[in-house]
Amino acid sequence: MADENLEQIQAFLALSDQVGTAGQPTTAQFKDIQAAGYQSIVNLALVSSTDAIPEEGEIVSQLGMEYVHIPVDWDVPTLDDLIRFFEVMDQRSHTQVFVHCAKNMRVSAFMYLYRVLRQRMAPEDAQQALLQIWQPIPHWQAFMDRAIAEVNPAEA
Repeated sequence: MADENLEQIQAFLALSDQVGTAGQPTTAQFKDIQAAGYQSIVNLALVSSTDAIPEEGEIVSQLGMEYVHIPVDWDVPTLDDLIRFFEVMDQRSHTQVFVHCAKNMRVSAFMYLYRVLRQRMAPEDAQQALLQIWQPIPHWQAFMDRAIAEVNPAEA
């Protein structure tokens, strides 16, 4: 039942038993996320993003989950944001993490980079999940290409 409820979340995509991704959940859907066993919520959207919930951190905390907010500017994603994301994901590698943004576009790009650079997944394998969500627009593709070229997996 919990998994069926997760399917109702905008652009939901389970990447593994430990990592789920999506667009912005509704207030009620955070209960479904918690019921599915996720212990942490990582939000990459800005507080001004589409359908953002200003009190999201409080809602998540009241449900007993950890809340991490890494606001990534849609127009100007940075390598600093990506490195912070890598650190957050690495620290939670043995727990269930639900990562979202407004539409799962930021998240799918960051997860693609995490899987390729940190988890050493073959790019063509990681790309399958990315393309289920979207084909990155030029400035996002340029950001991803820059990250692949400049971010040292051992140091990231």
